[in-house]
Amino acid sequence: MEEIKLNDQELVRRSKAKELRELGIDPYGARYDRKATSQDLKDKYSDFSKEELQEMHVITSVAGRIMSLRRKGKVAFMHIQDKFGQIQAYVRQDVLGEEPYEIFKKADIGDICGVEGEVIKTDTGELTVKATVYTHLSKALRPLPEKFHGLQDKEEARRHRYVDLIMNEESKKNAFLRPRIIRSIQRFFDERGFVEVETPVLQPILGGAAAKPFITHHNTLDKDFYLRIATELSLKKLIVGGMERVYEIGRLFRNEGMDSMHNPEFTTVEAYQAYSDIDGMMELAESLIKHVANDVLGKTTVNNHDIEINLGEPFKKIHMADAVKDATGIDFKKITDVNEALDLASKHEIKVQNHEKTVGHILNLFFEKYVEETLIQPTFVFGHPIEISPLAKKNRQDPRYTDRFELFIAGHEYANAFSELNDPIDQRERFEKQLAEKELGNDEANEMDTDFLEALEYGMAPTGGIGIGIDRLVMLLGEIESIRDAILFPQMKDVGKKKEVKKVVENTEEVIDFSNVEVEPLFESFVDFETFSKSDFRVVKVLDCVAVEKSKKLLKFTLNDGTDSPRVILSGIHTFYEPEQLLGKTLVAITNLPPRPMMGIESCGMLLSAVHHENGEEKLHLMMLDNHIPAGAKLY
Repeated sequence: MEEIKLNDQELVRRSKAKELRELGIDPYGARYDRKATSQDLKDKYSDFSKEELQEMHVITSVAGRIMSLRRKGKVAFMHIQDKFGQIQAYVRQDVLGEEPYEIFKKADIGDICGVEGEVIKTDTGELTVKATVYTHLSKALRPLPEKFHGLQDKEEARRHRYVDLIMNEESKKNAFLRPRIIRSIQRFFDERGFVEVETPVLQPILGGAAAKPFITHHNTLDKDFYLRIATELSLKKLIVGGMERVYEIGRLFRNEGMDSMHNPEFTTVEAYQAYSDIDGMMELAESLIKHVANDVLGKTTVNNHDIEINLGEPFKKIHMADAVKDATGIDFKKITDVNEALDLASKHEIKVQNHEKTVGHILNLFFEKYVEETLIQPTFVFGHPIEISPLAKKNRQDPRYTDRFELFIAGHEYANAFSELNDPIDQRERFEKQLAEKELGNDEANEMDTDFLEALEYGMAPTGGIGIGIDRLVMLLGEIESIRDAILFPQMKDVGKKKEVKKVVENTEEVIDFSNVEVEPLFESFVDFETFSKSDFRVVKVLDCVAVEKSKKLLKFTLNDGTDSPRVILSGIHTFYEPEQLLGKTLVAITNLPPRPMMGIESCGMLLSAVHHENGEEKLHLMMLDNHIPAGAKLY
């Protein structure tokens, strides 16, 4: 069994949990009936003055996580965080009583508690609950990241989303934004008479999109299944069955690359409407995005990489071949010879795979290279070649193309829709061509779905269908740069990948401006080496840190200096640090200075700090070392 290695602060917290049990308090609590949230109190009482609240004598109870804690003797202030934000609590021993205050003294930042008391305003005007009852609810055995730094490493934040949500207001905002967008999408479809349905995740046939699948095995049936890459074929079977308007919001799984716009597991909404077509789907897509933006944001403009995207204006429309002609001067509508298309691809350094040696495929390759990333404002690109659209109806005017569109915003695809192919004979031929492509090396090609063909043979009404990426829509409306921050628990690469770590560090390196910094001049007089060598510099670990009563500057440190006896050192750095920030830290101290009484407490040594002035203001940084260095290690 693997041994659990705990740092000093984790040991202290476990010790406090044990002490709570000895006091008859369950460290992990029980049900707590709170009367208000932080938002309730702010909404109801923020506009009242201190004197008005005193007259009102409002008693309430709140609950949440302790995010800051400042003790001064028998008085303490702390901020409690719930899902809506933070509220301050004011705790006094003479109000709580000695025994309850002893329980409160076991509290650490990160613990969850309940506070009952009177709603007041402090002299600084902050809305506060003055505690009459303190209830411990859950002990945090791990410390939260530092107050001012949080989880700065994006990769770490995504791996530990629960901590990210505690520390990062932006992450919490995004977490609540996503379900609001999904509810808005549901309301939009429901109000148009669509029915929300669920279809199987495990599929025996690969179809509905061009993508590499995940494969799993069903033990009872002794059969391999795909995790679905689309919901399309199942939903169209429901149109055959007469449900007429259906939609599904669900997870899809594609065994492909990961980047800022792609995650192997993602969410889409697919919708199918009988008696509609590509034009109906264009209207639906544009109306849906405008509706969700207004409903969730109250506006139709968003910022994407410092460019304003206007979702309120009519969306542009352009044929794929025309878009390529505008960008390159090449008119693919006039090209019918594949050799001519291949020659053009070679001249433009476009690599063509064996299964892509058709005019339609090459047109799409030109579009991807020259057009896609230039489509910033919402644009419907229609007229996709038949070779890349096996489930869409042929265009009546030019059967080389299909009645299909993709919606592009900020250079990326947000929706894919078409007039659904409902001719079972044509559909069979398309599937056969997909199988031929698979033989040529296209491992994303569709398979022959005979059950779907049988459904079409019963007759499917002319139908419009659409798929919209919800993760990307959340990114767009939330102004989120990576899909991994629009998903609560994205797939992540292994921690041990050194190159990935290096890349993140290089991309996020902070540029520090020292132009306004002033430092003390170097001493001109020399210290004799023998005298200096007698100073004992040691590594120390912070076991406990509290504010010294009746002092605005002093912090009292209880330190592990590698001996059996804890060392107490006082340091006047409270202006720069709160005690809870320093718990568990590894510091440097001079340990052989004579004891010095300060505020009635003997200080045995001195902690080392770096001091400078910046824009005329004093700055101080306590010297902190790697936690891997043991207490008592001597510095030379």
